[in-house]
Amino acid sequence: MRYLALASDYDGTLARHGTVAEETLEALARFRHSGRKLVLVTGRELTDLESVFPRLDLFDRVVAENGAVLYEPETHEKKILAAAPAASFVNALKARGVQPIGVGDVIVSTWHPNETIVLDVIRDLGLELHVIFNKGAVMVLPPGINKMYGLCAALNDLGLSEHNVVGTGDAENDHAFLSYCECSVAVANALPAVKSTADLVTERSHGAGVVELIDMILKDDLALENAKPWRRAIPVGREGGHEISIRAYGSSVLVAGASGGGKSTLVAGLLESLVERKYQVCLIDPEGDYEAWPDAITVGDEKHAPSVDQIVQALKKPGSQVVANLIGMAVPDRPDFFMSLLPRLQEMRMRTGRPHWLVIDEAHHLLPCGWAPASAALAGELNNLILITVHPDHVAPPALRAVDVVFAVGPSAEKVMKGFAEATGIRLPETGSKDLPSGEALVWFHDSQDFRHVEFAPSSTERQRHKRKYALGELGQDRSFFFRGSRGQLNLRAQNLMVFLQLAEGVDDETWLHHLKRGDYSKWFREGIKDEALAQEVAQIEENGALDPRSSREKVKRAIEERYTAPA
Repeated sequence: MRYLALASDYDGTLARHGTVAEETLEALARFRHSGRKLVLVTGRELTDLESVFPRLDLFDRVVAENGAVLYEPETHEKKILAAAPAASFVNALKARGVQPIGVGDVIVSTWHPNETIVLDVIRDLGLELHVIFNKGAVMVLPPGINKMYGLCAALNDLGLSEHNVVGTGDAENDHAFLSYCECSVAVANALPAVKSTADLVTERSHGAGVVELIDMILKDDLALENAKPWRRAIPVGREGGHEISIRAYGSSVLVAGASGGGKSTLVAGLLESLVERKYQVCLIDPEGDYEAWPDAITVGDEKHAPSVDQIVQALKKPGSQVVANLIGMAVPDRPDFFMSLLPRLQEMRMRTGRPHWLVIDEAHHLLPCGWAPASAALAGELNNLILITVHPDHVAPPALRAVDVVFAVGPSAEKVMKGFAEATGIRLPETGSKDLPSGEALVWFHDSQDFRHVEFAPSSTERQRHKRKYALGELGQDRSFFFRGSRGQLNLRAQNLMVFLQLAEGVDDETWLHHLKRGDYSKWFREGIKDEALAQEVAQIEENGALDPRSSREKVKRAIEERYTAPA
């Protein structure tokens, strides 16, 4: 399920003239019985609301006083989310004849045309307050307190993300919380300004419109609305000046191509877009390449493999981004581990809608060709998935068949598309393309007859990929550095940067200078480590003939350690 909660305004939405119809109450009960959550979001004071609406028990949380009060009907616990109104402010309003006047735990309310006096008093007393208008009502609250603020507190209480919430309302003070929800709905009687910004407008008014909305959610999770082109989307690049996006929900993506072809840059930008929009990501990282992903919780390291429980626990907070680092787990054990993790993540998605996206690096390690889901239902739930691999033809066909967007990068882009087509049995158009320039991808969308050529930009927080692997991991023979000496008398292999530094300290000056003068160090950093910035810095050291062996060693060492510092 995508939508696990409904947040609704009271007056003019659920209620007509302050009363909720029996049909609407029955629909609310059906919604709650489905396992979903209900949040009431109102400008009324709690005591006033209870006097006109005795069925607060239908709701998991009530946001009252336009966002200033949070109430849990089951426990009768009330939380005041802002400071109480100053007595001097209330007294000044009364002294100037403002009537009627309501004073809640935080809110002070009256009616038009008293807003002029209210604003004058705020100015005269030098108070930091803001005024909200709602169909003739005038509400005064501390800065930053509105329905969105209160709904955010309610969702935090419930452990839900705004991306799993549908909001519905009708008036000016509903704009903030409606824009916060993943899907915003205006009932038919809503103000034109609310309708113009809503994702959906019901055919019926007031509570009947809410019944209509509930029926749509229970029927198919608003599937038809999600498919509309103006729904939420994640930008991935541009083609001919036009932005190219993937759907925020319901897509499964394959990013494939040879090492150095641009997969990491494309994925970094995609992850940044997801996090900027507050979608929760669980990233399975077999090689420790994402250890430095900003603000993410990393579970596992080179010495300790993560457990399934640790990953699920880290994902409990809606705002957390989680990296499961499997570098400490033997390669043969990884597919079985993922088989035990996937059902737990799917169960969590059913309860909370999260993690919104599951990203699997080195997908051929975790979903090898022989992998098969434990059930057809599990295979059907393989959505909001990003698979990253060098070898798409080595990935399990059930996982590939869930893919509806393919990004192929690097010189092997055409081969990638052919491999995907052969593995899935999907007939693709002819690519008609040559090698792609750096920063471009050949893209196939399942509903398109042609390939797209998309230019993707590096993320603004481009991180150093492969840091752990290159610093401490095991590079193959073809990517290791060998200290051989001028006469080939040595065969000292550096399979990572830390071993390189250790060997560099121990080799004789003649051997060190032999490789330095040949430019071997910068060549390895460029081709083996794939760090162009490090290669350029070291190339300058190599070209400086005035440096003695000790000085050049120190400068190369410092350049490496500034980028790849080994953990204590």
